[in-house]
Amino acid sequence: MDETEFWEIVDSAREAAEDDPEEQADLVVERLAQLDPEAVLDFARHFETRFARAFRWDLWGAADIMLGGADEESFDFFRCWLIGQGRHVFEGALADPDDLAFLAPEFDPETDGDAEDLGYASDEAYEQLTGVRLPDLELPRQAAPEGERIDFDDEAAMAARYPHLWSRFG
Repeated sequence: MDETEFWEIVDSAREAAEDDPEEQADLVVERLAQLDPEAVLDFARHFETRFARAFRWDLWGAADIMLGGADEESFDFFRCWLIGQGRHVFEGALADPDDLAFLAPEFDPETDGDAEDLGYASDEAYEQLTGVRLPDLELPRQAAPEGERIDFDDEAAMAARYPHLWSRFG
């Protein structure tokens, strides 16, 4: 499975689920369960690579504003949600996290920003196909987010760094 196929699965499931993250995860599992185990492993590698790419302080700051606070667990779920929004939103957010104010115009902090189940879709599909757990993907692990640490409690600094997100959610 290449990157284009990965994003096609993510996008088609999101569209069919009408942006419901739990339904999207279920649809991804269904789609992956129709493939061979190696393709599911490829999907998992694509997902985990993007999950790691989004482990950045600047994105965590954006999540903190959008969600009204984001601890480590909620930031993990936010990164799953971000991947679930598709390539355009994901890459746009990596280019400039403040652009999430425009890239996610329908974002509602009460119902969006948490797609924990999408993070387990590969695991579930692989287990359905093989009867065993998804093996370790042997991808490098980051000990800390990339970039310069941000003081999320410094409202003036957050407003200056994320003017669009701050005007919408701050």
